[in-house]
Amino acid sequence: MDILLNVLEEKKIDQKITISGSKSESNRLLILQNLFPELSIENLSDSDDSVHMQHALSTDDELVNIGHAGTAMRFLTSYFSVAKGRETVLTGSDRMQNRPIEILVNALRDLGANISYEAKEGYPPIRIKGTEITTDKVQINGNVSSQYISSLLLIACKLENGLEIELTGKITSIPYIKMTLSLLSQIGIESNFEGNIIKVYPKKSIEKQTIVVESDWSSASYFYSIVALAEIGSEIQLSAYKKESLQGDSCLAEIYKHFGVTTTFGDNFITLKKETETQKEALVINLKNAPDIAQTIVVTCFAESISCSLSGLHTLKIKETDRLVALHDELSKLGANIAVTNETLELDITSRIHKNIAIKTYNDHRMAMAFAPLALRVPIQINNAEVVTKSYQKFWEDMQQLGIKIDEL
Repeated sequence: MDILLNVLEEKKIDQKITISGSKSESNRLLILQNLFPELSIENLSDSDDSVHMQHALSTDDELVNIGHAGTAMRFLTSYFSVAKGRETVLTGSDRMQNRPIEILVNALRDLGANISYEAKEGYPPIRIKGTEITTDKVQINGNVSSQYISSLLLIACKLENGLEIELTGKITSIPYIKMTLSLLSQIGIESNFEGNIIKVYPKKSIEKQTIVVESDWSSASYFYSIVALAEIGSEIQLSAYKKESLQGDSCLAEIYKHFGVTTTFGDNFITLKKETETQKEALVINLKNAPDIAQTIVVTCFAESISCSLSGLHTLKIKETDRLVALHDELSKLGANIAVTNETLELDITSRIHKNIAIKTYNDHRMAMAFAPLALRVPIQINNAEVVTKSYQKFWEDMQQLGIKIDEL
């Protein structure tokens, strides 16, 4: 489905939006719930990724296809490795079969897991024969997707001797590792993280309890962008959020001050308000701890005619698409002067935005959503707009609630 977003006529916005639970928290908790049935979850994400995760955890089929769900691929690789007596072939979409899994597989093999590749070495699909793992120490590169590390942490408490993980090299995406450890702590699993060593202690059962998932901060980023581009005095209330968030993307509240957006924390909600004009000096920031908001930030800078220099983006190369190349190509079509490397992005000031440009989304939900706020500046076409359901089912409905008119092409 291709859609045309027409320019928002009323630039002053005052709306309330409810966003579903964090995909990152939900998928971690779904694994933990299957390891510990005493755990109940509320405000679960309605994203495609979490739906795929729930299906994979509930089926007895040997072949498990998780589509585009990268988090599910990584977390389930470890989960099925310790599902003693079960044999699983874990696969996904064409893109997923070209996203590397070797670093995680090697770490699990070092622990004693029985995993083999069905096709291309180092990539899904993989065949996993569940077994009992007693080895309690492993090394893994810290400068990779934190999901590899979280995958190991989620099963660590179910290993007979627990698990000690030594992270080698520079450690990135620490907030996501801390999110996993915090969720373990909430359900009563002991761990510690000192220097480059993480230790998780074994736990056979937990007390019966319920965890309420905080709404997704990555999804909130698009509303930060919209408020940044709206008239002064515009505000959007988003629920359900809390000040002491586990999510690294909550740094949005600080970053978007540059665009004149303030964040007020209420009782289980936040209010975003456009207080002042955007600062005209360049935005220079390292996003190693929150790379998923890079696309939103770059598009906001482009729309506000300011330059930016973003670093710490190396993990964007192995997402649903190569997000750095995709940003370069699509923003260039709109008239941007942009340069990317394997881990950085430089955007120069642009005085004019080209109208009615068709944005390719490359099967990447964040490409579709990050470019949507440009409708406050120019009419813009989004191709394969349905891709947003990967993380945000109601995204286009919520855009219409804000007053953006959408025509299906």
